[in-house]
Amino acid sequence: MFTLLQIKEAHAKVKSGADFPNYIKELIALGVTDYETFVFDGHTIFQGGNGFKVSSEPKYSNLIISDLVDVEQFKSDLKAHQQGKTDYMTFCNDCAKSGVEKWVVSMEELTCTYFDKKGNELLQESIPQ
Repeated sequence: MFTLLQIKEAHAKVKSGADFPNYIKELIALGVTDYETFVFDGHTIFQGGNGFKVSSEPKYSNLIISDLVDVEQFKSDLKAHQQGKTDYMTFCNDCAKSGVEKWVVSMEELTCTYFDKKGNELLQESIPQ
């Protein structure tokens, strides 16, 4: 199975949202089946086959996730991030301000789904190949 070190090495190559598709390809090659990233502190739970899981440490001090969800602002911020206009920390701050609690990436479905604090799906995107 994969290690947290292998995942960190793959993630180190990501400079903006524009690098995300290549990151996903590397995770698939490592055996990651899906992962869940929590905006409040940036920790991620990575899952593989047979119930294998590893969890990263928090990446930053806790952010406050807004109770008020602004999907349109989030979509605008996401687009800017995917175009390489913002770094990861800016994107996470933008998510928190727009009420995004977490995102879940499915390697099988090649989707990234964003959720609010109540577990409502805000947006699902296909991951480009």
